[in-house]
Amino acid sequence: MRVTSPAESMKVFPRILAILIFTVFSTVLNAQNQRIAIVDTEYILKKVPEYNQAQIELDRLSSQFEGEVEALKSELLALQRALNAEKVLLTDEMIKEREEVIAKKEKQIYETQRKYFGPEGELFKKRKSLVKPIQDQVYNAIQEVSRQKRIDLVIDKANSLSILYVSDKMDISDDVLNKLGYR
Repeated sequence: MRVTSPAESMKVFPRILAILIFTVFSTVLNAQNQRIAIVDTEYILKKVPEYNQAQIELDRLSSQFEGEVEALKSELLALQRALNAEKVLLTDEMIKEREEVIAKKEKQIYETQRKYFGPEGELFKKRKSLVKPIQDQVYNAIQEVSRQKRIDLVIDKANSLSILYVSDKMDISDDVLNKLGYR
């Protein structure tokens, strides 16, 4: 049995994805009376004022958090420089004490980054509270427009799906915006 490296696996993944997409499309296209539509959620979200406000708030919050982390990093750098400059004048015990202070500052930086930017950090929670309701509203509007137009499959062209050609009449993004009341 041949063991593949992660790099080799990453090269195979796009091929498998392309085969899977081709299989799905060919199955759908071969089925009788199947209707397909395209939607651009990125385009839709940019037209929703609440989403833009949420993005501005998230950017502001992210900058604030980054500023706090950068301030801690500056403090750490100052501690490291001071230790390096004074090392020849300090006793071994004093050097050890300062190294412990530096280690605590490094840990504080890591914990602060995790607190703000981690998977369950404050920025993630804020994004979830501000953006998810808007995304849910868009998703519900897509479903409703799809049911009204009797569409069987909706593809989002905003999310890394390579579409070489799309007829404008297949794109229901403006219909979704109308359903949301933003057009």
